[in-house]
Amino acid sequence: MASGGHSAAEAHPAHLQHHFVTSEQQFDAAKMGMWLFLVTEILLFCGMFVAYTVYRTWHPEVFQAASVLLDTFWGATNTVILLTSSLTVALAIRSIQVGNQKWLIRNLILTILLACGFLVVKYFEYTHKFHLHIYPGKNYAYEGLDMTYVPIFFSIYYVMTGIHGVHVLVGIGVLSWITTRAIRGHFSAEYYTPVEISGLYWHLVDIIWIFLFPLLYLI
Repeated sequence: MASGGHSAAEAHPAHLQHHFVTSEQQFDAAKMGMWLFLVTEILLFCGMFVAYTVYRTWHPEVFQAASVLLDTFWGATNTVILLTSSLTVALAIRSIQVGNQKWLIRNLILTILLACGFLVVKYFEYTHKFHLHIYPGKNYAYEGLDMTYVPIFFSIYYVMTGIHGVHVLVGIGVLSWITTRAIRGHFSAEYYTPVEISGLYWHLVDIIWIFLFPLLYLI
């Protein structure tokens, strides 16, 4: 009886939900669910990209003039920060795939710190613009650039970067939860689905910024 119970436990490990037959099936289902979620996120940002494209087509000279007020240096700095965080989260996934718990935790912590650095830079960007009275919509009161449709540009800027910032904040929360579980030894080379799924989300956050940076700061 003891031997039979041991075999059953091996056939159905602790991380495997009762409605899945194998760990591979559970992983595939989780990954498919995350991809479906990411598609909805892409559709959300696509709507904002369409709005950006329409208004830029209508008022290209306004968008060119307004983009000069954005700090390209800090935008580029944040791009480097997010690209580096994408590398560290990929290294975290690779670490647990080979059973290296220590480097899984280290890379997750590095990713969280980089994400926090991104938000700190964005905070200083926002506060500097608020100091100059560069607000979205009808609250725009900056005297250095008085063009009719400039407030529309900054409305788009604040909405797109603000929603992206919320996604970064959510990512920090998710990665912190994953790190806590990693410290408790919940993951191994046999089971690391939550690590890989959270990594997919973080890569999306990085990719969206790669589009936002040139559209808002450079073009």
